[in-house]
Amino acid sequence: MLSITDLSLQRGGVWLLESVSLTVQPGQRVAIVGANGAGKSSLFQLLLGQLSPESGSVSLPGGCRLAHMAQEVESSGRSARDFVLDGDLDLRRLEGELAEAEARGDDHAVARIHGELDVHEAWSAPRRAESLLRGLGFADSDADRPVSAFSGGWRIRLNLAQALMRPSDLLLLDEPTNHLDLDACLWLENWLRRYPGTLLFISHDRDFMDRVATHIVHFDQRKLVLYTGNYSAFEGQRSERLAQQQAGFERQQARIAEIQRFIDRFKAKATKAKQAQSRVKALERMERIAPAHIDSPFSFEFPVSEKVSNPLLSIRHGKAGHGDVTVLSGINVTLLPGSRIGLLGPNGAGKSTLMDALRGEGTLLSGERTCGEHLAIGYFAQHQLESLDLNASPFLHLQRLSPRASEQSIRNFLGGFNFHGDEALSPIRSFSGGEKARVALAVIAWQKPNLLLLDEPTNHLDLEMRQALTMALQNFEGAIVVVSHDRHLLRNTVDDFWLVNDGRVEEYRGDLEDYERWLADRRKDEAEAPRRQVEDGEGDADISAPIRETAEDRKARKRAEAELRQKLSPFRKKQSALEAEMEKLQAELKNLETELADPGLYDAGGKARLTELLGKQAEAKGRLDDVEADWLEVSETVEAMEQELAG
Repeated sequence: MLSITDLSLQRGGVWLLESVSLTVQPGQRVAIVGANGAGKSSLFQLLLGQLSPESGSVSLPGGCRLAHMAQEVESSGRSARDFVLDGDLDLRRLEGELAEAEARGDDHAVARIHGELDVHEAWSAPRRAESLLRGLGFADSDADRPVSAFSGGWRIRLNLAQALMRPSDLLLLDEPTNHLDLDACLWLENWLRRYPGTLLFISHDRDFMDRVATHIVHFDQRKLVLYTGNYSAFEGQRSERLAQQQAGFERQQARIAEIQRFIDRFKAKATKAKQAQSRVKALERMERIAPAHIDSPFSFEFPVSEKVSNPLLSIRHGKAGHGDVTVLSGINVTLLPGSRIGLLGPNGAGKSTLMDALRGEGTLLSGERTCGEHLAIGYFAQHQLESLDLNASPFLHLQRLSPRASEQSIRNFLGGFNFHGDEALSPIRSFSGGEKARVALAVIAWQKPNLLLLDEPTNHLDLEMRQALTMALQNFEGAIVVVSHDRHLLRNTVDDFWLVNDGRVEEYRGDLEDYERWLADRRKDEAEAPRRQVEDGEGDADISAPIRETAEDRKARKRAEAELRQKLSPFRKKQSALEAEMEKLQAELKNLETELADPGLYDAGGKARLTELLGKQAEAKGRLDDVEADWLEVSETVEAMEQELAG
């Protein structure tokens, strides 16, 4: 199908590919991965004839029909349906020829073209276009709206629908899941798995690649390396290759050790709950794949506010919406320190409306919103990028928040987000969407929130940054509420789900696989109640649905958990302080042992210094024994309280 032979490509004087060869067979679904700037989009431009290589060749079979997803769409008065239909070039050509034939009164040509249109199944084209729109989250009424009425993110979805509408043998998709919600991602996965042609797609969504890709092409040091299997298989294969290399081995081991410490910290929780078990399993999997990420330029954390209220935030008897339109009613939610919530729900159900109500931005029409005294919210959404000062640098964004912070501390902090040197001081106007998203996340982290509200935080982020964000959220000690189509992020950062649906917000007792089945059932028959929803007092409960707590039981449980978390907090702080003290004493002993290894100390002239060092060593060992004993006692208390908390 696609053959690349001895190809070399450069952009702006930088070599992207050097003497590479690649063959993609018909019917393969190939995910293109690699660092930002490695040349993934340039490869697509090459295939589309928009670039020419310095040497080598690219060949496709004669008559190969190629479709691709445009990245931008101009404002237009055409309806969404017509815009999608424009993707079928043969259909539009035949319609144009028919109009001309009818104008000429050429009955023979009219009959012939009608025959061709029938073969092309033109009669079903509008229905197929509407089906694509519906699958990508558009309402039925949106089909007649002009393209100009949609925001940028929805126009990207229109571009995707247009690309899928075009009959093709080779389909190129660049970041197709950006600007999609989880429901649309699941629909797109199923559509692409049924696509009969050859698919090449660029993605940073590992679950999406796992479900769609049959092969992976990795941009690695100006080469293209083809792997068989999905993204998880690629990670395993690449890990084996890296493990055989001596260069970088110590960094790989340090990374594995870091993740192992995290696993050891939570291993005891594996039997507590379904979500806890899935997180431990995910972390164990991360240990095996970690070497595939040893070159990541990102390493950061979300420092939590020193003062934390309990509860952080609650809404009682809430009603949320816009103007006179109520989207959600009966909102009764509480966020405690340590809450880790993922929001699920069909497109348009009100997830963003709930997010705005939680952060107090005017969508709460009635009810009581109560904030803890020390509540500090960090909020991220795609439109937040528009509020960044395009003329300011990443450094200046942070310096404005903390004028007294030292230059070095700001630079060090930005380094974790891979802003170094001149880049940290450059205006962000020319930054890519991913770079601006990193600036926005850095601004949030710098302010030390104790509640993170994240609405699709991974859009535009590459795989390495998503991995770093996942690790940062895992270690965040505050509360999290997140909406994301990135299932890997959800599985590894949240413990509970809320379902936003039919104007209500309820605790969802299943996992992401249950939710996918729920969506599939919902799509089969919108009029039929979802199988996993049990209406109180109506009919028999589905045995596959979990037994729900009563409101009173839930309230009592939450109150008890809140009290226990409050008691647990000082013990955790003491545990952390003791761990830091142990590390300090261990480092001190290591330095003393290094000095004591000096043979000169054991000569006559070194006796005084030797006596001094031996005294310091004995004192440090004594202090370390005391601290370790205290740490063991506190850790046992913390473990017992955590077990009680998880019930």
